[in-house]
Amino acid sequence: MPRGRTFSREFKLELMHQLASGAQRPAQMCREHGLANSVLSRWRHEYAERGEGAFAPQQPNSEEALHRRIAELERFCGQLALENQALKKGLGSMTSRSGTP
Repeated sequence: MPRGRTFSREFKLELMHQLASGAQRPAQMCREHGLANSVLSRWRHEYAERGEGAFAPQQPNSEEALHRRIAELERFCGQLALENQALKKGLGSMTSRSGTP
């Protein structure tokens, strides 16, 4: 699914500062910048949770997070291997039934 526009961290923080100061109301901001209300709400929630640290790229810093990601990728590879095996088996049975090698 394609993603929409991307906005810089600075842009998002500037909008949050304007909201916090009361310089603009959310509906006005959405109209002015062509934002969906849900997008602005998500940004507001992140800013409320993380403050000035919001909107920074999140990277798995902990070793535990890296191990979880590796396990997730290993499960995915296993799933793909099973699907590949099933497809090969299905293809093999189709060629043997049709009489062509």
